[in-house]
Amino acid sequence: MSNSLAIAAVTATLRSLLDRRINASPTVDPSSDPALAGTEVTARPPDEAANQSFARQINLFLYQANPNAAWRNTDMPHQTRPGENGQPPLPLTLHYLLTAYVRDNEEDAAFISHRLLGRAMSILHDHPALGAAEIQNALTGNDLHIQVERVRLTLQPLSLEEISKMWTAFQAQYRLSAAYEVSVVLIESTRVASAPLPVLRRGQQDEGVTSQPDLIPPYPTLTAVAFPNKQPSARLNELLTLTGHHLDGTNVTMLFRHPLLDEPVPVPPAAGGTATDLQVTIPDQPDDFPAGIYTLAVQLTRPDETFSRISNELPFALSPQMTVPTAVRSGNEITLTLTTNPTIRPGQRVALLLGANEIAAQPHPTPTNNLTFVAVDDPPGKFATGASFFVRLRVDGIDSLLIDYQAQPPEFDQAQKVTLP
Repeated sequence: MSNSLAIAAVTATLRSLLDRRINASPTVDPSSDPALAGTEVTARPPDEAANQSFARQINLFLYQANPNAAWRNTDMPHQTRPGENGQPPLPLTLHYLLTAYVRDNEEDAAFISHRLLGRAMSILHDHPALGAAEIQNALTGNDLHIQVERVRLTLQPLSLEEISKMWTAFQAQYRLSAAYEVSVVLIESTRVASAPLPVLRRGQQDEGVTSQPDLIPPYPTLTAVAFPNKQPSARLNELLTLTGHHLDGTNVTMLFRHPLLDEPVPVPPAAGGTATDLQVTIPDQPDDFPAGIYTLAVQLTRPDETFSRISNELPFALSPQMTVPTAVRSGNEITLTLTTNPTIRPGQRVALLLGANEIAAQPHPTPTNNLTFVAVDDPPGKFATGASFFVRLRVDGIDSLLIDYQAQPPEFDQAQKVTLP
């Protein structure tokens, strides 16, 4: 495994290798070419490399880094044990372009560039795998030399179309080049691996997997929430009826969750619950149960078990309640005031629906049970004196109950009506 210096370490190693071997004296390396002495080895983009003033130059340019398919999503050997969740490394295949430049004014400058490219390719051909010592000495701080997989070089043929597209993207004049693939470079993940404790037994009494003849899972599950009087939502101090399966047990508790509550609120169910039916009364606690969307779950300890289980969660709406607004007219403005239950918290979106008209509440920076709304009679006659409107209070998208669903057909609650002065 290696750190994030791995890519730079590969480039530095190749550059060092080429510089050392191309510029070696014949007494040190009999295969060296004296005509190539003084060659500069660079690692610049092709457009920059072409503008250098070196007489002889071999340029090594990293033009692409692709994920290695063989190592993708694979844990490192010997670093994770069976059952552990390791963090796979980032496996890369690097693509380099090797280009020779000769800027002598001699007639054989092109011939010298061919000799230089041939010498560089010969060196890389003799190094199909980078040595650990070469990598370690090329760049301080890198640890690519200790990764489990060797770093190997492969000459890659390029088609005429690929060459054309590549040099067009470089925005540089074409020079005879050779492409190489370097693989694989494994950059270690910085995320912490998960190493759970080993499993000592397979469930209670080491019984292993159990089976049953139906599709009902053997866990406490809620399937429906019913409201009183056929209502679409519930109010404080009203009874909810829950149906499901495997709801029997001890220490049964209902868990109410709401976005404005830091923790779920536990509430004991009503007496007489069964394995398929439970009932719970929403506590009449206006300060602790804000209006809005809740989720409800059951926590219990099943028979023959010593630990508690929590069922799935079902949503339900808790509706606000209000007194009939008091209206006062001043010019073309009508100020309506009312009392709410439960308490309205800062940040809750509150509006009064006056007939088909939505009127936003005045700011309420602190918890309050008293709200003020200002309706503007614009155009004139919209809120005429003596006009009557059914009213609803909307808190976070949940309306107060205006319709009596027990009547056949359903009818509006005449008590929820205001006559404007």
